[in-house]
Amino acid sequence: MTTESRGSADTNDGTDGTARTGRPKSAESFDFDTLDRPIDWDEAAPHFDEAPDHGLRDAEVRAAWAGRLADWLPQAPADVLDLGCGTGSLSLLAAGQGHRVTAVDSAPRMVERARAKLAGTGAEVLVGDAGRPPLDGGRRFDVILARHVVWMLPDPEAALRHWCTLLRPGGRLVLVEGVWGEQSPVGIPAARLARALAPLAGRVHTESLSGDARLWGGPVSDERYALVAVVDGPRRHREVVDVHLIVRRGGEVLLTRRAGTGYADGLLHAPSGHAEDGEDVRAAVIREAEEEVGLRLAPEDLRVALVMQHRGPGAEPRIGWFFEAAHGAGGTPVNREPDKCSELGWYALDALPDDMVAYCRAGLDAYRAGERFVLHWHEDDDPVAYEPKARRAVPLPMSEG
Repeated sequence: MTTESRGSADTNDGTDGTARTGRPKSAESFDFDTLDRPIDWDEAAPHFDEAPDHGLRDAEVRAAWAGRLADWLPQAPADVLDLGCGTGSLSLLAAGQGHRVTAVDSAPRMVERARAKLAGTGAEVLVGDAGRPPLDGGRRFDVILARHVVWMLPDPEAALRHWCTLLRPGGRLVLVEGVWGEQSPVGIPAARLARALAPLAGRVHTESLSGDARLWGGPVSDERYALVAVVDGPRRHREVVDVHLIVRRGGEVLLTRRAGTGYADGLLHAPSGHAEDGEDVRAAVIREAEEEVGLRLAPEDLRVALVMQHRGPGAEPRIGWFFEAAHGAGGTPVNREPDKCSELGWYALDALPDDMVAYCRAGLDAYRAGERFVLHWHEDDDPVAYEPKARRAVPLPMSEG
């Protein structure tokens, strides 16, 4: 399997025909487990269409892709932006179905071939970065089409957010992606792409393409899929609000061991929960304290310890408010939720155990250091558990005014 399109590289603006990683001219002649060097897409252009799913020269392959496009694209005529268009094969199919096509590719020699292929269709073909296409301000499209582009972009999530701004309300992203290789797979899994689009699109549909040998000129065994996301229009960013209670007993803090929840079971965490609709954070932590550890706190028992914006591995960002209360306020802690907590314990703040939820551990470490505003941003493949080598917390300086 080859990649028809290219995104921008980490070391250039995407207009010199190279990319950080990529696919050569055909799957049959390439070992996907050795993707360790840049691809010169201008050099690849003369042979690019030799791959069945690139050139679409075979009538059966071409008809298979035409049928899929007819399902994915809205009723013609629509304005279609084909990003990382390669030699323009999918653009040609879209134009043939009556759509108005603008195509973009980073490699000038690819663009030359695309322009020749699309001559007479009215399509516009531009040289530029697929992640940030070179469009006049204010241009909007009904469809953004990208085949084997997203996985090569330096920041796929940022590109998707930008692409959504180029769509009209009700517009759609049509993304064809996959994961290739066996020993060292490359690509982007459908689950990650769907997760990235969830806050941006009203509807997200994933369609497996691995089982349709007609698309590829023969059987394939790896993950190949299409994702169609309909964007309803600009949406306000929203985040879950968490509350955490730091109960102090001298130099010790109270921790609970999670159990039976399906998240971070077996790990230690401070008493915590979510603010409910219409509930302020102070009321939320008072409620959670009574529900989880039986403390009946009054507002005056609480002090704000710190505020943290946190993003879990592969998850959406959230805001965590950490409150401090002294031992003895509200009573003696007891385990009120034995179905969710296996034990309570007191632990030295300056010698916390490693078997903790990383989110909570980062908050307590920042609290002990006197930090009050912190970012804690996991990488997608980070564990939920605290990992000493994975230092993700970034303290934010406070104003001196």
